[in-house]
Amino acid sequence: MNQKIRKQFPSLARISNDQPFTFLDGPAGTQVPNYVIDAISDYYKTSNSNAHGHFALTHETDEIVESTRAKVATFLGAEGGHTISFGQNMTTLNFALSSAISGSLQAGDEVVITQLDHESNRAPWLALRANGIIIREVKLKTDGTLDYKDFENKINERTRLVAMGWAANIFGTINDVVSVRKMTHAVGAWLLLDAVHYAPHLSIDVQAIGCDFLLCSAYKFYGPHVGLLYCKPGLLDRLQPYRLRTAYQHAPYSIETGTLNHAAIAGVKASIEFMETFGKGKTERARLVSAVNKIHQHEIGLAQQLYDGLAAMKKVKLYGPPMDTTERAPTLSFLHKKKSSTEIGKYLGKHNICTWSGHFYAIKSTEVLGLAEKGGVTRMGISVYNVAADIDRTLEIMQQLG
Repeated sequence: MNQKIRKQFPSLARISNDQPFTFLDGPAGTQVPNYVIDAISDYYKTSNSNAHGHFALTHETDEIVESTRAKVATFLGAEGGHTISFGQNMTTLNFALSSAISGSLQAGDEVVITQLDHESNRAPWLALRANGIIIREVKLKTDGTLDYKDFENKINERTRLVAMGWAANIFGTINDVVSVRKMTHAVGAWLLLDAVHYAPHLSIDVQAIGCDFLLCSAYKFYGPHVGLLYCKPGLLDRLQPYRLRTAYQHAPYSIETGTLNHAAIAGVKASIEFMETFGKGKTERARLVSAVNKIHQHEIGLAQQLYDGLAAMKKVKLYGPPMDTTERAPTLSFLHKKKSSTEIGKYLGKHNICTWSGHFYAIKSTEVLGLAEKGGVTRMGISVYNVAADIDRTLEIMQQLG
């Protein structure tokens, strides 16, 4: 990736205290290119109207929303726009989904979650214990990966749903969802994937994986804060989510509450179109797969440079699987032997290096690995606009810390 790409992100030109910013905070939300900003702004300038009316502007809103569903479906390898629902964010959608699914469960039924997941894919399912649902947790190993033998032991004939992340936002661990899909098929259970941290970095094909539900959010791939839900065709119509009687009572609308953020939805489409420009191919799907693969190769190379540089520092301990494997997204977390993650974050922040400190809502993982009492870890991540100079500068500043 080059300076031409970086110039598309206005925030990268910002200067503070005579220094530019180094954005390694992508795991908490990426920067946004002009193309996406313009799409959101243009909606307000030209098409700002509620949906389902009888005049030109409302028709334009309907077209924007439905074309975005189709675009997201192509991005995820889904059957079509009828499988894509929008929400305020992934967490809100998942709570709505867990409530809807609870109506199809009986006391004694089981749901499997993991100790590696973000709380947004734990809390909605843990809440079902109030209805007599048994929640089983798959163990997290000290290397930041899941215990798949424990996975096998936790899934049985009473399992109705497995909810797991595809990539861990705290360690970058990529989970073996193909093996878990086989386990769920064997007992007839649903598989729900949290792909919020996976979608920005690796290509998704929901039909090939065979998942029943998948959630992600556009703010992780250069777009606005809009939650996205994929449901296998016909599945949402078997559930009873909370909804108004004035709302459409069928998929994909039945889980969408209230008026959608139409301008942001225009930005979602634009964010996917932006990524598509990096790819090649005769179809939208081919270009998107090509683009995400190209972006990933760029990101993983820089992540390896950052990983190697930090690993060479005696006072730094990195967590998660090695970076030179297929089991890692371009995200890494570490502890410093002398400084807390908060101290590291403040130190880097003074040099305009944007990182995050703490548990990042993967609080169970930090508890299991004994990191919670240490204030969590420092997390850095690579995005499409990062360059080698960002890594060099970060490592130089970290070296000065000692």
